[in-house]
Amino acid sequence: MLIVCPACASEYQIALDRVGAEGRSVRCAACRETWFISPDEVSAALEAEMSAAMMAASGTDPDAAESRASAQADLDAWEAALSAEPEPVPSVEEPRPRPRTKPKPIKAKGRRFPLASPGAALGLALVAGLGLAVLGRTGVVRAMPQSAGLYARAGLPVNLRGLDLRDVVAFQVPGEGAQGQLVVEGDLVGVAAAGAEVPPIEVEVRDGRDQPLYRWQIAPPRPALEKGETARFRASLSAPPAQGRSVRVHFANAAAETPAKDDASAKHP
Repeated sequence: MLIVCPACASEYQIALDRVGAEGRSVRCAACRETWFISPDEVSAALEAEMSAAMMAASGTDPDAAESRASAQADLDAWEAALSAEPEPVPSVEEPRPRPRTKPKPIKAKGRRFPLASPGAALGLALVAGLGLAVLGRTGVVRAMPQSAGLYARAGLPVNLRGLDLRDVVAFQVPGEGAQGQLVVEGDLVGVAAAGAEVPPIEVEVRDGRDQPLYRWQIAPPRPALEKGETARFRASLSAPPAQGRSVRVHFANAAAETPAKDDASAKHP
C-alpha cells in the first residue's frame, strides 16, 4: 500500500496487514509528521491489489490495460459532469386558465448531461466488480484460492469450510516413558448457515524452527455441525518427540482448500 506524508509529500510502501482493516496512525521518517490511515484508504488499497491480481491471473496484455486506462479517463469525465450543479430553472408564473383555452406548457431549462461512452460503462463495470470482490469474497476465494492470502492480510479472512477451531490447548500427563503422554483438546464450532460436515482432524508436533516432527489423525467427534453448535475433540500421543515445542491442529484436507481459521496452534508443554 502506498502512503504519502501530508506535510512533506514523502512516499512509503507499507504492507496492508501492518495497517489492518480498522486503520492506524503512522509517522513520517523525514519530517516526523503523524497522520491516520483510514479504513476507507485500506479498502481502496485492497481493491487496487485485487484488481492487479485479477489482471495478472487473466493474462491481460498491454493493449487491454491501455483500453482500461482510457475507460477510466472517460469515467472520470462522466463523474465530473454528474457532480456539476445544473443551471437553476427560472420560475415562471403560469397564466390563469381561460375558458376553452389550454395553457401552453412551460419547458424547464436544464443542463444536458453527456451520455456515458462504452469506455465509461466498462469502467463502471470494473468498479462494480471490485466492490463485489470485497462483499462476495467467499466466491472469489473459491474461484481463485491464491486470493485468500490477500483477504487475510487485509483483516478480511474467508472461511470456506464453515467450521472454526477454538480454545485449543496441549498438555502432558504422566505415563510410560520419560515423555509421558501428550494430550491435545479443543472445540469445533459450526459457523455456516447451512451447516457443515466435519472432516478428520490432523495434529502436528513441531520443533523450535516450526518444522513438523510427527503428525497423526483422529476421527471427528461428530459427523456434522449446524451453525452455533460446538463439539469437543481430544487427541493423545504416547511418548511424543522430545524436540517438540508447539502443536498445530487443522483439518485433514485443509491444505488443498486454503480456508481461513480452520487450523489452530498451541504451545507444547
